[in-house]
Amino acid sequence: MIGSTLPARIAGPLAAAVGVVVVLTLLLMFFWDHEPDAVDVRAATIARTGGEQAAAVTGATTVATLVEVASTLFDKRGGYLSNDILPPGLLMDNVPNWEFGVLVQVRDMAKALRNDFSRSQTQSTEDPDLIVAEPQFNFDSASWMLPSTEGEYTKAIDALERYLLRLVDDNVDDAQFYARADNLSDWLAVVEKRLGSLSQRLGASVGQLRVNVDMGGDTAGASSTPRATEITVKTPWLEIDDVFYETRGATWALLALLRAIEVDCHSVLEKKNALVSLRQIIRELEATQDTVWSPMILNGTGFGLVANHSLVMASFISRANAALIDLRRLLEQG
Repeated sequence: MIGSTLPARIAGPLAAAVGVVVVLTLLLMFFWDHEPDAVDVRAATIARTGGEQAAAVTGATTVATLVEVASTLFDKRGGYLSNDILPPGLLMDNVPNWEFGVLVQVRDMAKALRNDFSRSQTQSTEDPDLIVAEPQFNFDSASWMLPSTEGEYTKAIDALERYLLRLVDDNVDDAQFYARADNLSDWLAVVEKRLGSLSQRLGASVGQLRVNVDMGGDTAGASSTPRATEITVKTPWLEIDDVFYETRGATWALLALLRAIEVDCHSVLEKKNALVSLRQIIRELEATQDTVWSPMILNGTGFGLVANHSLVMASFISRANAALIDLRRLLEQG
């Protein structure tokens, strides 16, 4: 009699405990599935430099904004999820893809700071703190420990903060930020390629037959391996929402950095008659951050009954990229 009732006594509480764990996991997943608000670049700069006077130093807004964007990866709800090995983070993919989109923009700006904005000419020396920050951000984004991603990226953020403090210190002249048209154009050239790639990947959500334009009409050009004149491109069904949220993260970070660049490079943009073009890019990218009311990313056909969120996002990205090309032309020729 005792032997037959003992399993029942254990099974009841065990089932209840499992149920509680499942409910708590779902609640945490719902709570952590959240995208941070837009970065207030002015407030972030004042907070990280210690006052309005320091915040007015050329380059302070861009560097402080980069620090704020990178720090948000850890400070948001749930912290950094891309390297989680346990639920609920292990079961989530929207936020980790959002984080990767942010990380790509952080890496690109850190590289631009090291190679362009902080250097006067190609023969000038690199800033010692940026030498540390740029490679640290390129550490594996999914490393759980030995070392952890958070630890490596924190070293990069600390190095950026040291560079920022030297930048705004009147008694130190070994940290510089050169707000020049050529430096800005070089960074925007990278941004242009990032947006173009995202637009292509978003557009492939419904499958497309594309003409191969790899050689760009160059009759003397050559490629490693021959490809067909027409290529069928389609994003796998399970990766459609991944691309969408990666784009959301990339544009969230890019918006903050462009607003910071508007502050630090204002005189250059104004002289080149490019200020309006930059503001138009920002306006287009703001639309990518609108609330997604659907509980899932829909993948309807272009003119079908069901919406296609990827194609809507791609339209905003394409318009921003077209304006970005015009902006670079003004910086180079205006």
